[in-house]
Amino acid sequence: MKVAGHRMSTAEVENALTQHPSVAECAVVAAPHDIKGEVPVAFVVLRQGQTPSKDLETELTQQVVKSIGPTAKPGKIVLTDALPKTRSGKIMRRILKAIVKGESVGDVTTLMNPEAVQDLKEKLEQ
Repeated sequence: MKVAGHRMSTAEVENALTQHPSVAECAVVAAPHDIKGEVPVAFVVLRQGQTPSKDLETELTQQVVKSIGPTAKPGKIVLTDALPKTRSGKIMRRILKAIVKGESVGDVTTLMNPEAVQDLKEKLEQ
């Protein structure tokens, strides 16, 4: 993705987020932005026993800024219970990109957890 003229990988941001002790797994996709071109949007699943909060979102944002720099600061962090995955356990980033861009997600019959798609749409709108 290209954020404010800087090329960076979504994997870099994911790596920075998973260094936080509360994060079980995450996926990052690029969202269009009027000024910066694109900004990272992070979908984060917390470890068992962790509760979602605005303070935790702030901590995660600071984790990315500390690890990579202010350019990589996520535009939004969505704390969720599950990410859309195939039956083999791979995260479907195509669906996450479609949700972020407000496009149709297409066929979700191959997902292990199709209910996660609607949950993510609702959480992104909040």
